[in-house]
Amino acid sequence: MSHPRSYRHVPTLVVLATLILWAAAPPGPAHAQPDEPVDLNAVYLIKREGLDRSQIMDVVSWLTDVHGPRLTGSPNLQRAADYASGLFRDWGLSNVAQEVWGEFGPGWTNDRFYAHALEPQPYPLIGYPKAWTPGTNGAVTAEAVRVTIETDADFERYRGQLAGKFVLTATVPDAPALFEAPGRRYTDDELAGLAQQPAPVGRRNRRGRRGDPEFPERRMAFYLEEGVAALIEPGPNPSTGGGETGAVWVQSGGSRNPDDPPVAPQIVLLTEHYGRIARTLDKDIPVTLELQVQNTFHTDSLDAFNLIAEIPGTDKADEVVMLGAHFDSWHTGTGATDNAAGSAVMMEAMRLLKATGLPMRRTVRIALWTGEENGLLGSRAYVAAHFGNVRTMELTPQHDRLSGYFNVDNGTGLIRGVYLQGNEAIAPVFDAWVGPLATLGMTTLSIRNTGGTDHLAFDAIGLPGFQFIQDPVEYRTRTHHTNLDLFERAQPADLMKNAVIVASFVYHAATREALLPRKPLPQPAPTEAGGR
Repeated sequence: MSHPRSYRHVPTLVVLATLILWAAAPPGPAHAQPDEPVDLNAVYLIKREGLDRSQIMDVVSWLTDVHGPRLTGSPNLQRAADYASGLFRDWGLSNVAQEVWGEFGPGWTNDRFYAHALEPQPYPLIGYPKAWTPGTNGAVTAEAVRVTIETDADFERYRGQLAGKFVLTATVPDAPALFEAPGRRYTDDELAGLAQQPAPVGRRNRRGRRGDPEFPERRMAFYLEEGVAALIEPGPNPSTGGGETGAVWVQSGGSRNPDDPPVAPQIVLLTEHYGRIARTLDKDIPVTLELQVQNTFHTDSLDAFNLIAEIPGTDKADEVVMLGAHFDSWHTGTGATDNAAGSAVMMEAMRLLKATGLPMRRTVRIALWTGEENGLLGSRAYVAAHFGNVRTMELTPQHDRLSGYFNVDNGTGLIRGVYLQGNEAIAPVFDAWVGPLATLGMTTLSIRNTGGTDHLAFDAIGLPGFQFIQDPVEYRTRTHHTNLDLFERAQPADLMKNAVIVASFVYHAATREALLPRKPLPQPAPTEAGGR
C-alpha cells in the first residue's frame, strides 16, 4: 500500500471511499475468514476472570506441594484426583467421575532414599531410585565398583566379583556448560519458521543393527545371580544425550507386570556426583558408599482411571468439545511443569467458563489422563472406549458428535500458537479466534504435527486433536522428568494467560454453528506381527 501522502492530490471523497473499502477488505493473512464469529464480549469476560481472579497457582500448589509426585497407580495420584474431583464439584461442574480405563498393574512409591559417600572422604549424594524397582532392605554400606558389560562374553570377566557391591554401570557422560539460558521465549523468527510447512523428509532406513533385544534381561539376571547391592548410573539428558547438569533425570527401571523377571535395586545419581565416584575409582582409590532405599509396590487396586467432568451444553448438548492434560508424573520432583501446569491450566479454564456464566451450545468435557508417562495409555484407552478402534476404524456414534480436543503438555511456557496437525480446513477458524488473543502472545498457526502428547490418540482416529505451541521455558533442559520439577518452576503469568487462551478457544468451539472441520479419516492401521 502506498504511503497516505500519495493521496493528497485526489479528491477528498474518493480518498474516503478508497480507505473505507480498504478497511472493509479481509485482513492480510491468507487464512482470514471474516465470517467466522468471534465473541469479543466473551473474550473480555474470560480475560477479566482469568487475569484478575485467577486460582491457578493455588491449584498447582495443591497438585505439587501436597499431592505430588503422582505416578499412575500410586496413593498420591489417587489423593490428587480426589482433590480435583472435589474442586470440580465446588465449581458446579457436572458428571464428575473417575472413569476406570483398564488394568495398569501395581502402583509404586519411593518412601525413603538416603545416599552418602563414606570413603575416601564423606560427602552427600543426590539421586533417586528408578520407578518400579525394589529397595535395599535397610541401610547398606558397601564398596563401589565400575563394570562394563556389553556382551555375554563380559559376564566371565566379573563373575564372582560383584556380590554385595554398588555397581557403577555406565561411562561418565559429558556435562556441557549452559551457555544459553534454559528458560527462553520463542523469537519472532522462530515462530515464523514454525508457521511454515516443514520440508518433506524421506523415510528413514530402520533396518539398522538393533542388537540383541534380550541381552539386557540376561545382564540383569547376571547381576541378581551375583548378588549386587544396587546398580548405579548417571542421569541422562533426554535432549542431548549428555549429562543433565544440576538435575537428576529419572524414569522407570522395573516392570509393572508381576510376571516379568525381577530386577535389582537401581539408583540414578546426579551426573556430577556419579562422575566424582567414577573418577576416584579410576585412580585405584577405593570408594565406600552407604545407601538406604525403601520402595513400596501398591497392589490394592491394579486398575487405572481418567478424571472426567463437564459443563452441560444447551441446544447442542449431545455434541462435545473436550480439553485435557495428563495428570500423572514421574517421581522425581513433584511433577510441576510435567504436568501439573497443564492440568491446572485446563482445570482453571473450566472454572473460567463456569464462573463467567457464558452459555455454550455444546457440552464441554475435561479429561485429566493417567498413564501418559507410560505410553499415552489413558487417552488411548478413552478414545478406544468412546470413539472407535484405531486399527479397524470401526467408529462409534460418539465419533460423529465430538467437535475437537485441546491439549496442554509442554511445560509452564506461554502459549504462542497451536499445531494444526496438518488440518488445513481448521486454519481459517483458528485464525479468527487468535485475533483477540494476540495481546497475550498467541499469534502462530503451525500446520505441522507435534508428537508425544495425548492429542495424538484423537488425531489417530480422525478427530480434531490439537496441542498448543508453548515457549520452551526450562522444559527438557531443566525440569522435564527431573528432581527440579517443583512449584517454583511454574510461571504464574504464563499459566494465567494460558488458561484464558484455552478457555477462549473452547468457548468458541462450543458455540459455533458447526463442528470443527476434520481431516479425511485415516486408513485402518495394519496389524503387526503377533496381532498387536
